[in-house]
Amino acid sequence: MSKDVGVHGNLFGGIMLSWIDEAAGALAGQVCDTPRMVTVKMDEVHFRKAVKTGNLIKIYGNLDCFGKTSITMNIEARRHSVYDGTQKVVCSTKMKFIRLDEDGEPVPISERAKKKYYTKRGLKDPSLGDENEKA
Repeated sequence: MSKDVGVHGNLFGGIMLSWIDEAAGALAGQVCDTPRMVTVKMDEVHFRKAVKTGNLIKIYGNLDCFGKTSITMNIEARRHSVYDGTQKVVCSTKMKFIRLDEDGEPVPISERAKKKYYTKRGLKDPSLGDENEKA
């Protein structure tokens, strides 16, 4: 929208960051089976290409690792062409989210959520160590 662009006609970086934070937070909550995930860290952000009014932006994320109370994800925003289906990365970063209880205190991510994540993707759970080889 025109209110989101600067004098050069490019999307403001802060607007892109808010979209990324919202999308990544939703993904973190989905992976961890909880709506109580908050952003605690965003690594260096790389703005690679300009985003213009009317561009369609898709935001993707994948798990980097689970911590005891946290999840770290790699996030990419891509400019999608409706004409040929191609996508170009316009922005990328790594983000960390913490799971909180109702009092705002960090709580562990459930083993059930971790197992569900790995099983759904056909991956070995790294926390099992050598037990993966026994199965």
